[in-house]
Amino acid sequence: MHSSTRLVDVPDTFIASYGAHGPGERAWLARLPRLGAAFLDRWGLRPDGPSAHGMASLVLPVVRHDGTPAVLRLQQVREETAGTAAGLRAWNGDGVVRLLEHDEPTGTQLLERLDAARPLSSVEDDDTATAVLGGLLARLTAVPAPPGLRRLSDIAGAMLDDVPAALAALPAPEGREVVRGCAAAVAELLGDAGGAGDRLLHWDLHHDNVLAGEREPWLAIDPEPLAGDPGFDLLPALDNRWDAVVATGDVTRAVLRRFDLLTELLGLERDRAAGWTLGRVLQNVLWDVEDGKETPDPVQTAVAEAMSLRRT
Repeated sequence: MHSSTRLVDVPDTFIASYGAHGPGERAWLARLPRLGAAFLDRWGLRPDGPSAHGMASLVLPVVRHDGTPAVLRLQQVREETAGTAAGLRAWNGDGVVRLLEHDEPTGTQLLERLDAARPLSSVEDDDTATAVLGGLLARLTAVPAPPGLRRLSDIAGAMLDDVPAALAALPAPEGREVVRGCAAAVAELLGDAGGAGDRLLHWDLHHDNVLAGEREPWLAIDPEPLAGDPGFDLLPALDNRWDAVVATGDVTRAVLRRFDLLTELLGLERDRAAGWTLGRVLQNVLWDVEDGKETPDPVQTAVAEAMSLRRT
C-alpha cells in the first residue's frame, strides 16, 4: 500500500474551537493531519470531499478500496467516548450508523456514510421529528449494555456527592431549589428496586445526531454510550430545537407533549422517566456550576418544572 502524500486537512474553525479547551487538545490537533493520513493508508481509503467537524471530532468522507463510501472519524479518547465502539458493535447497525473499522488506542473509527446534509432537524413538524427520535431510542435502549461501559449508577452517585458544593455556589434560592428537587428525584430512584438500569443508552440523541440513510430512512450517530435507565436518554430530545418549543406559546405543554410521545413509544413508566430526566437536568446544572455559572439555564429550569407535573 502506498503512503499518503497529502495530510488530512483540519479546518481552522475546529482548531480554534476545540483547541480552546486546553494544551492536551491543542497537542492532539497538532498530530491530527498525520494521524488522519496514517489511517487513510492503513485502511486503504481515498478522500472523497472536504473534511468537516463537530464539537469534538473531525470527519472526512472517504471511499474504501472496494468503492464503498464511508466516513473516517478522528476524535480524542475521552471517558465519554471510550465505549463508543462497544456500543456500536452491540447495536450492530440497528437504528444506528454501522462501525466498519476501529482503532482502540486512538479512538479512530471508520463508519458507514450517511447524508450529513439531511439531519432530522430538517424535518419541520415537531411531532414527526419527535416520533423518529422516540422510535430510534426504543430500539437502541432495548439492547442490554455490554460489559465495561460507564454506568449511570456511578454517574448518579457522583452527582449527588457534588450537590452540596453546587448549592453553596448558587446565590439565588430559585437555583438551589432546582438542584434540590432534581437531586431528591435521583436519590429516590437510586434507592428503589429498579436502580439505575442496565440498558444501552445513546446519551446524546437529538435532532442533529440523526441523519438520513440509504438502508433506513433515519439513523443515529455520535453515541456516548453508558449503561442505565432509558429515562436518562430523553432530555436531548426535549430541550433541542428549543425555538420550536417557545414558538408554541406554551413551553410546559410543548415539553410534556414531546415527553409523553417519547415515553409512549419507549413504553416507559412516566413517573420514573420524569425522575431520570430530572437527573439529566441535574447533570447539566452541575456542569454549568463547575463552569462558574451562578444560575441554572432557563431551558433546564423549564424542563424541570414540566417534569414535576409527571411525578406522582
